[in-house]
Amino acid sequence: MATGFASGLPLYLLTQLMPVWLRLDGVSLTTIGVLNAIQYLYVLKFMWAPALERYSLTALGRRRSWMLATQIPLIILIASLGYWQVSSQLTVIAVLSIGIVFFSATQDVVLDAYRREILETEGELALGNSIHVQAYRIAGLVPGSLGLVLINDVSWEMNFTIMAAFMGVGVVMASLVQEPKQYGPPPKSLAEATVVPFRELFQRRALGPTLAMLAFLALYKLGDNMATALASPFYLDMQFTTDQIGKIAKYAALVPSIIGGLLGALAIVKIGINKALWIFGVIQLVTIFGFVWLSGAGADPVILAVVVAGEYLGVGLGTAASVAFIARETSRMAVATQFAMFTALASLPRVVASSVSGLIVDSIGWTNFFYLSALLAIPGMVLLIWVAPWNAPRSTEPQTADHQ
Repeated sequence: MATGFASGLPLYLLTQLMPVWLRLDGVSLTTIGVLNAIQYLYVLKFMWAPALERYSLTALGRRRSWMLATQIPLIILIASLGYWQVSSQLTVIAVLSIGIVFFSATQDVVLDAYRREILETEGELALGNSIHVQAYRIAGLVPGSLGLVLINDVSWEMNFTIMAAFMGVGVVMASLVQEPKQYGPPPKSLAEATVVPFRELFQRRALGPTLAMLAFLALYKLGDNMATALASPFYLDMQFTTDQIGKIAKYAALVPSIIGGLLGALAIVKIGINKALWIFGVIQLVTIFGFVWLSGAGADPVILAVVVAGEYLGVGLGTAASVAFIARETSRMAVATQFAMFTALASLPRVVASSVSGLIVDSIGWTNFFYLSALLAIPGMVLLIWVAPWNAPRSTEPQTADHQ
């Protein structure tokens, strides 16, 4: 639970609270989208993941030492955000945001590796990753609900300081847990730590199926990531107040996403990862059309709650399946780098959506934007034909060329 909470908090701060902060100060959607482009660092995290695989910073061990080395800087950077003026110091805010993304992405590398090493069976992969994801979603309540509600009550300096304090959950967790079981000795050199994950991946199966799997990771959640990329500015443009967004939209998202994630995990145990990817993919595509409805309905709190609940039920289901799939495809012999690469590809649509969505909305409007989001969900579903065939045998280990 703590791994999910600590991992989700920095991202939700950047995608939910910061856009509102900037938008309320008159920053355009296009500029907000450009600032969101710093999230591309999440996509590049596999480039420095071998260092986390090779080196241990302290006697705490490879995983725990890197946890603390990322979480403490995150606390400092997040707390410092509110002391700068949006109108005149946007460059400084952008630099601080880059630091937050870098340490957040690095933290994700070590937390994902730790989680993969402590989960053994397919049931553990499904349920354990679901718990992680739900805690990740719950972390969104801090900047996405509490942070918004506090806007009218405290200064931005205090608001971001309160947000930073919640990162203490990760520090406490890193201090209390034990190092996970190792499935082999650490790499002897940084070069070995860099080469082995890629060599193992492309030796596992043929080139075509490998490339199809990598493309699938990048495309499966593109549609719903696009639809929710600028959710908070969208609600503001629909004339909802920050209080309504904080109390209705965020809570309406939380419960269904948790229910979706837990139901998804239980379904995966019953029907397997492949079938879950098919069923949940269709659900997360269909629920995007709720935003089309909301864009025409205006500031109706009931419709807001219904649409957000439906969308995040689909998000919870789809995320449960995709995260379990990523864990299954990761070899324990190269866990940090491979998991970082796979999750980086999976985060690519969110990052792309965050950086270009504002420009697209300014060009075509909200309704057409959501139609486009639904259209972009289709390619990932098509790739399931080759990546996760409906009747393929169930497995807890990465698939080989023979399985294809």
